[in-house]
Amino acid sequence: MTAEASEDPAGGQTGQTAQAAQTAQAAAEDSAASATRDSAAKDSATEDSAAKGPAGAQAPGGKPTVAELPGLLLRKSRRFPLITRDTARPQGGGRAAPGSAPATARQWPFLAVVGGVALGLLIVAMDGFRLGTALIGLSLLAGAGLRWALPEVGMLAVRSRFTDLLTYGGLGAVILLLSLMVQPNPWIKLPFLQDVVHFTVR
Repeated sequence: MTAEASEDPAGGQTGQTAQAAQTAQAAAEDSAASATRDSAAKDSATEDSAAKGPAGAQAPGGKPTVAELPGLLLRKSRRFPLITRDTARPQGGGRAAPGSAPATARQWPFLAVVGGVALGLLIVAMDGFRLGTALIGLSLLAGAGLRWALPEVGMLAVRSRFTDLLTYGGLGAVILLLSLMVQPNPWIKLPFLQDVVHFTVR
């Protein structure tokens, strides 16, 4: 009896020690799992803030930050923004030849018109006024034709296609008309222009 009684307390102490070890191990596993969840949550929050960037941050009190001000100053409409960030390429302002071609080939419509105008000015300087001005007018009319016919004309495109057609065509027609009416011995005669000159100049 005495031996059994002396063995029972020892067995109880052993069982209590094993149970306490299991409880400590479970508590350690729970703390490790919670630490893992906390670190994952922090990582996701860091990624979200990095994805938003400085523009997504807000100052205390819900006020916009300095990075958000340019976006707030822009109007909602697509026309006439308060802040111009860049210059848009005009309609049809792309290369007139593939990118692998030389620069002169990519800009051949612009170079053709400028070359014609330069040749006309040279002829005018060499005392060929009628022929030179006619060549200048024809070059501008050719520029209007190229602007209308080609989808991409390079630097020949300045504004929209309609505006460029109106500008090149109008200037070319007026210069060509004046070159054909120049004195002496005009090639064409328009009586109403003589009346306009009579009432404005004479």
